[in-house]
Amino acid sequence: MLWLRSSIRDLVGGASYDRGMAFDFQVVVDSADPHAQADWWAETLGWAVEPTDEAFIRRMIDGGYATEADTTRHNGALVWREGCAIRHPEDQGPAPQRRVLFQLVPEGKTVKNRVHLDIRVRGDDAGAVVERLTGRGATVLHEGQQGPHHWVTMSDPEGNEFCVS
Repeated sequence: MLWLRSSIRDLVGGASYDRGMAFDFQVVVDSADPHAQADWWAETLGWAVEPTDEAFIRRMIDGGYATEADTTRHNGALVWREGCAIRHPEDQGPAPQRRVLFQLVPEGKTVKNRVHLDIRVRGDDAGAVVERLTGRGATVLHEGQQGPHHWVTMSDPEGNEFCVS
């Protein structure tokens, strides 16, 4: 059994394995245009788009780790073509705890999401938030209620469902 623990320790980077250990994670959203989606969701949530590091991207290209085809320009900045992330405004360190990554995929969305985000508006008027999001390209899909809890299911500009409550 000692060899098994050693093998697991090797697999998790030398740290001892604890079944009760909590893992960090990020939510990844497949996107046709990750940078536009990141901008839309950052504004929607009041989060920040992660800044681009053009000097780093240039070093990766110069070092042969990437090519110009791996990049694009968005809002005048050189960015990675494959994706863009947003993070909670309080998570500005090197390893954010609350992060959503928008990742480029070749196919469009075809069916209902199996996972979605719920936006809790707290003290804001949910109706005003729904109206604002509709004005920015979201679509109202359904209104629901369970007891005193009310929500509006919407879709973002690429058709990904989310709820406002």
